[in-house]
Parts: sequence; C-alpha cells; structure tokens
Amino acid sequence: MTAGLGTALGDLFGADRVKQNAPLRDLTTFRVGGPADWLVEPRSSEETIAALVLARKAGAQVTILGGGSNVLVADAGVRGLVLRPRGGEVCRVADDRVRADAAVTINGLVRWCITHGAAGLEAWAGTPGTVGGAIFGNAHFAGRLIGEQVVGVRLVSRDGAVRDVPASEMAFGYDRSRMQDTGEVLLWAEFRVARGEPAEMRAVARQSLAYRKGTQPLDTPSAGCIFQNPDRSRDHVPDGIPWSAGALVDRAGLKGVSVGGARVSPSHGNFIVNDGSATAADFRVLIERCRRTVRDRFGVQLRDEIVYLGDFDVDTAD
Repeated sequence: MTAGLGTALGDLFGADRVKQNAPLRDLTTFRVGGPADWLVEPRSSEETIAALVLARKAGAQVTILGGGSNVLVADAGVRGLVLRPRGGEVCRVADDRVRADAAVTINGLVRWCITHGAAGLEAWAGTPGTVGGAIFGNAHFAGRLIGEQVVGVRLVSRDGAVRDVPASEMAFGYDRSRMQDTGEVLLWAEFRVARGEPAEMRAVARQSLAYRKGTQPLDTPSAGCIFQNPDRSRDHVPDGIPWSAGALVDRAGLKGVSVGGARVSPSHGNFIVNDGSATAADFRVLIERCRRTVRDRFGVQLRDEIVYLGDFDVDTAD
C-alpha cells in the first residue's frame, strides 16, 4: 500500500511535490517529532479534496498538519499521508463578512483585515497557526473563542464530500468543534466583521502582541498552552487558586521542572518549552508528570489542549 500510495500521489501532484519519510520536526513549533511516511502540501481546496479521495481509495491514514502549533508529533513519526495545506487567500464576500482559506495564517488574516478596515479579528494578532487549526480547536484568547466570529465554513469529509456548514452546526465549545468528532477538514471559513479604522485596529493588535510577549515564552520553542483551563461545570479548584491550568501547575511547584530537554516554562506554567535537545518522549513524560502532580495535590484532572500526532510508546511513569 505504501509504495502504491507514493506512485498515485506522484501521478496526481508530480513526483517533485511528494516527499517520502519527510521530517516533521521543523514543521512544528515544538521542533520535535519523527517523519511522515508521505507528505504533500496542497495549494488549493481542489488539491486537498483530490488527496483525500486518493488516500481513501488507497486505504491510507490521513493526518492534517496546519501551522504546526498546538501539536506534538511522536518521535516515531506519523504513518500514512500527512497533508500540510499551503497558500490560500482572504477576500471580502460582503460588507460584514470576510472569507479566509484554511491554510491562511491567523496573523495573515489579521493583517489583511487591518489593511482593509475589516474590524473584529485584530485582537487575535500573535495567534500561532492557521485558520484551519484555529477552527478545528476553536482557538481562545483573553476569554474569547474564535468561533464567536464565525458565520459559516466549508468542510470536506474524508471521502471527498463537500458541505457548507453554518456556525450553529459546528458544535463550537471551549477547545472544541465538530471536526474533532467527524474527521472533516476545513476548506475555508467566513468571519463576521464590521467597518473599522486601520489605525485603531492596529493599536488593538499591538496591545494583544504586547500582552502575549509579556506573559508567554515566545522566544523559546513551544506549542502554546498544554492543558485546557478547568471547567466550572465539572471541576473543583481549591479556594485561592485561579481557574487556570497555568496557575495549578505553578501552585504545584512545577515551574522550571524538566525532563530531558523539555521544561515547564518559568514564566508561564501552562507552557512547556524545548531547550533545543528535547524529544517528543521528554514532552510526553513531563506533561503526564504535571497532570499527575496537579491531580494528587489539588484533585483537578487537567485535560489536554495539545493534540498528539503519531503513536507514542512512552512509559509516562517517573
């Protein structure tokens, strides 16, 4: 199957665009992880659909990789086909709506909106990753969910069926969307905007960037927040501790704790950083140590915000 998949991909995209045993570590913000069996970078929605249909016929597993943030790739890599959409564009489809392709970065979308006076997304400046990843995980910042700005999306199923879906049917929640259950892939999203003054929007974007720089370890490889914040409907956080995963990790005395080259950031308890020598196994063991320590200390079970790609054969006991 693997050899046949490579031949079929070469026929569809051209041999020069199909990579076998492709390293993934430098395509992620963690800078760790093994290779993909096959890697293709679609340049349009049509190419993404064609690749999904081909992989389905070949019986190959497909993994979507966007901007590479919020993911941890296993040291053993990822089996089957990895699709990493590239390019894309932003356009205004109405006075109050803009459309962005899945591969557009959130920062690219913000810059386009500021330039064109389309207000509503400027506070997302500095958000890592792509539109596709942000919709998949309903990215959050400063108490807001990006799904709140979404009007509708275009999705494709793993068998190539395309459907336009309103935001009301996306099952958006904290770090959640229907895509996590259905396996559908985003092709584009439409966002609600209003008329704005570029200068004022740019000022909001700068404030967001300054906040991130002041609170997050942006100068060291990381993947963003590791854990979701506690859920008030099902968790109980002891009095005196903020309802945040970072605060729980901090109060558990874990800031600065390391396993191999992975270390809990001294500046933000919900970030784990790579000192340059870390492996995915280091990160996985440290993540589980944090989870276990917080549970034992405070009775709170931290849930993953990060997404694991590939198979992890790691002994997390330490």
